[in-house]
Amino acid sequence: MIYWARFVTKDTEDQLNPSPDSRGDLWDSSHTPDSEIAETSRRERQKALDSIESSLRPGQDAMGKWKGGRLAVSAVPGAGKSTGMAAAAALAIARHQLNPQRQLIVVTFTRAAASNIRAKIRQHLNNLSISPVGFVVNTLHGLALYIATNHPALSGLDLENATLVVPTSSHRLIRACVEQWITHNPRLYETLIEGCQFDSEETERWRRRSVLRTEVLPELALKVIHEAKSSGLTPDQLRRLGEKIPDDYQIMNIAAGLYDNYQELLQKQQLIDYDEMILGALRVLENPQIRQSWQQRVFAVFEDEAQDSTPLQNQLIEILAQDSGNNSDLANLNLVRVGDSNQAINSTFTPADPVYFRQFCENCEALGRLATMDRAGRSNQIIIKAANFVLKWVNDKFSEFPELPFRAQDIRPVDPDDPQKNANPEPHGQGVEIYQPESIYDTVNLIFKRIFSIFQQHPEGSFAILVRENRQGEFIAKALRQPQEYEVEVNLSDYPITIFDAYESARQSHIPREMLQLLQFIHRPHSPNYLKAALKVLSDRHRIPNQDFNILAAQPEQFLYPGPLSPPQSENVSRCRQLCCSLIKARFELPVYELISFLALALQYEKSELASADKLATRISQHTAGNQTLSAMLTTLDEIVSSEKFDTIETDEENSDDSIFTRPGQVTIITMHKAKGLDWDYVFLPFLHEKNIPGNLRVNPQKRFLGDFTLPEVARAQIRAYLHNYQQLPDITTAWEQAKYLKNAEEYRLLYVAMTRAKRLLWMSAAQLAPYSWRKPENQQKQAPCPVVTALKTEFPHNFISRSYNEDN
Repeated sequence: MIYWARFVTKDTEDQLNPSPDSRGDLWDSSHTPDSEIAETSRRERQKALDSIESSLRPGQDAMGKWKGGRLAVSAVPGAGKSTGMAAAAALAIARHQLNPQRQLIVVTFTRAAASNIRAKIRQHLNNLSISPVGFVVNTLHGLALYIATNHPALSGLDLENATLVVPTSSHRLIRACVEQWITHNPRLYETLIEGCQFDSEETERWRRRSVLRTEVLPELALKVIHEAKSSGLTPDQLRRLGEKIPDDYQIMNIAAGLYDNYQELLQKQQLIDYDEMILGALRVLENPQIRQSWQQRVFAVFEDEAQDSTPLQNQLIEILAQDSGNNSDLANLNLVRVGDSNQAINSTFTPADPVYFRQFCENCEALGRLATMDRAGRSNQIIIKAANFVLKWVNDKFSEFPELPFRAQDIRPVDPDDPQKNANPEPHGQGVEIYQPESIYDTVNLIFKRIFSIFQQHPEGSFAILVRENRQGEFIAKALRQPQEYEVEVNLSDYPITIFDAYESARQSHIPREMLQLLQFIHRPHSPNYLKAALKVLSDRHRIPNQDFNILAAQPEQFLYPGPLSPPQSENVSRCRQLCCSLIKARFELPVYELISFLALALQYEKSELASADKLATRISQHTAGNQTLSAMLTTLDEIVSSEKFDTIETDEENSDDSIFTRPGQVTIITMHKAKGLDWDYVFLPFLHEKNIPGNLRVNPQKRFLGDFTLPEVARAQIRAYLHNYQQLPDITTAWEQAKYLKNAEEYRLLYVAMTRAKRLLWMSAAQLAPYSWRKPENQQKQAPCPVVTALKTEFPHNFISRSYNEDN
C-alpha cells in the first residue's frame, strides 16, 4: 500500500492537544505556570533547531536555510546528500508548521533510499518533539501511482483489475508486438531481411528472419518504447521525427509501429507498465480543479538523486511544486533538487539523462539559486585525489564533444571541525593500490590475501569486491567456494569472515524465467523462437557450447531430427541436439509436476538454486490443482515471470534496508551499478580492462547484415538528439557515433562511482591475461587495461605495485 499522509492517531492528538485529565502532574497548574512551560518548550525546540542547522556543512546549509522557491544542489560522492535533505526537511516542517493538510513531499529513486530518508526525518522530528505528520517520502512511481489511484476516471487506468508488467526483450508482450508488426509490414520486413547485401540463399534468409524476430526487433521495441514513452513522445511524433531523418530502413517508422502495437496490447490485456503510472498521474493533473487541489496539499517538493529522473517525472514534480494560485508561472516553484550528474549511471537501463539535472542547475545558477556540496568525509584524501584526477582526465579526453562526461566539480575533504565521526579516515596501506597480476586467477589470490591480512588487523571492517558484470562476480564466488580448484592459497571460509554474494540472489531470480523458456520449448519444440530461447538458457548455464543459435533455430526439424540426407552436424551442434532431445523425451516420460525438478537438475543448479526451483514447483502445483497440465503450468509460470499485482508493489518497508550489503566483518560481492549509494572501508575493483570499461558498442556478427550499427542504439541517439533540441538531427552514421560516446561517458562515470565507494583503501587491478568473454573465464588472452588505470599508474607511480602473485612469493 502507498500512504499519502500519516494520519493523526489518538495518541498523536493527545500529544498535540492534551486534555486536562490526561496531562498528569507535568501539566498540573499548581506546579508550573503554562506560560513558563510553553517558554521552556520553545527554547528547547529552538536549541534543537539550532543544533540541526549547525550540523550542516557548506552546501547542506543552503538546504537548511531554504524558505521557498527553486534551489539546485550539486553534490559530490560522499557529501551527505540524503543527510542534508533529511535535516532540511525537518527544519522546513518545523518552521512552517506543516501538517497532513499541507505537506512536504520528498521523492527519491529507490524504495531503499526513501526508507533511509524517512527514518532520518523522523529522528530529527522526534528530537524536536514534533509529530511526524507533515511530510511524505516516496519513490516517483509510488507518488504517481497514488495520484492515479485516487482519480481512476481521469487517469484512464483500471487499477482494480490491471496487472503490472516489466517487459524484457523476450517478454510475451514484446514478442506479440513484433509478430503483429511483421504481419502488417511485409515490405519493410523484407527490406530488413535483405539488409546491406543479400544473395537470396534460402538458409541465410531463414537465419536473418530468426535474428530479426528474436533479437533486433524486440530490442528495438523495448528500448525505443521506454525512451519515447518516458519522454512524453507518441507514436505519431516518432513517425514525424522519422520524416526529418530518412533512412532506407525507416527505423523511426518501424519503432512507431511497434509502439502502437504495444499500447494497443496493454489496453486490451489490461496491463500497465511503470511509464503508464507517470502518464496516468499527469492526465489527472491536467484537470484544473484537481490540479489545484493537489497543489494546495503540497507545501514543496524535495527531490533526491535528481540526476536519475526522466522528463515526464520532472514534469510531474514541477506541477506539484507550483504555487496553486499561479499555475502559469514555472518560476513559482517550491522545489529543491539534489543530485550529482557525475553519478548518472542508469541511462544504460533507463531513459534517465544527466543533461536534465545539469540544465536545472544552470537555470538556478543564473538566478543565484545553486548550491554546491563539494566537501565529503567518506574517503581518505588519496582516494579523493585519485577520483578528482579521473574526472579531469576523462573530460580532457572528450573535450571536443559538446557535452562532457562529467560536470567540473572537485571533491574536497571536510573541515577539521566537521561533526561526522572519523571523516576522511586515515588510509590503510597506501590508500590507493594498483596491481597488474598475471591472470585473473592471480587476481583473486591477491584479493583474498589482502582481505585476510586486513581482517587480522581490523576484523570489524567492511569489505566489498565490485565487478562490472555479474559473471565476474560469479567467478569470484566460485573461487571462494572452491579455493583448491582455483589455486587460492587463502581460504576465507576458514575464518570468521562473512561472504555475501549479491549476485546469487539475482541469479536465483532468473529461475522462473529459465523454467518458462525450457518448458515452452518442450511444449512446442518446433517453434524457432522457443528453440532459440532454450538454447540460450542452456548456453548461459554452460550446458552447451555458445554459438550462433539462429542457424539452428531457423529450421528446428532439421536440427532436432536430421534425416539420412541431411549434412553431418558438427560436434558442438550434435551436443546441443542431444541435450534438447533429452529434454523433449522427459516431457513424455515424467509427470508434469516433476518437470521443473528435472530441468533444474539438467541445468546443474547449485543447492540453493535447487531449493528455489522446488519452491517454484510447489507454488505452481498449488495454482494448478485439479488441472495439472503442461498448458496450465505454462500459464501460471508466465504470470509469475512477467507480471506483478498492484497490491504487491511500492510497500513502505519491504526490502528497503541496504545495511545487508555493508555489515562489519563481511565481504560483499556486488556489481558497480548496485553499489551506488553504499560505501565500505575497503573496496576492491578487479578486472579493469578496456574491453569492459569503457568498452565499446559492438555489433554481433549475426546482425552485421543490417550494417555496422545496431538499430536500437541509433534510434535512441536520434530520439535524445530531438529531445535535447539539436539543430540538426543525426543520420544513422552520426547517431551511431553519438551512441558510442554516450556509452563511453557512462562507463567512466560508473568507474568514478565505484572508486568513490571506498573509505580507507581502494584496490584496483587489471590482469595481463583475462577472458574475452566471461562465459568461459578459463579461455584467457592478453587484454589491455582500462585507460584510466594506465593514467593512474602514471599519475601515482608510488601506488602502482608492478608485480604478479607468483613474483610476490
